[in-house]
Amino acid sequence: MWGLSALGPQLSIAPVPKYVAIAILVFVGISFDLLGLLAFRASRTTVNPLKPERASALVTGSIYRVTRNPMYVGLAFLLLAWAVHLCAVLPFAGIAVFVLYITRFQVQPEERVLQSLFGERYSSYAARVRRWL
Repeated sequence: MWGLSALGPQLSIAPVPKYVAIAILVFVGISFDLLGLLAFRASRTTVNPLKPERASALVTGSIYRVTRNPMYVGLAFLLLAWAVHLCAVLPFAGIAVFVLYITRFQVQPEERVLQSLFGERYSSYAARVRRWL
């Protein structure tokens, strides 16, 4: 995103609104991340996204009522804050690339594992809570 910021059109955002927006986006991003982590800890299940087969509980409460992937949503908000900080148009494409990449190579494989581990409970949960927002 940083590299792209020099290539395309720049944005003109006054400093105060820019930094207020960045602060809000960082706060929201960290909140999603922490709430997701705390919900996993409370359920005593793994937070390791590379080993979803180690999940010992299907977490559906707290922030998981809003999104099935709060930690990835949090990262997307942090990338959005970074794009605002860079004040250029092209870095915003980085967020779309992140969402597409993480959906294909992390979220969908996790969902397959959760479906095999939790069956109908996971299907029901996935039907009522969105993948992102």
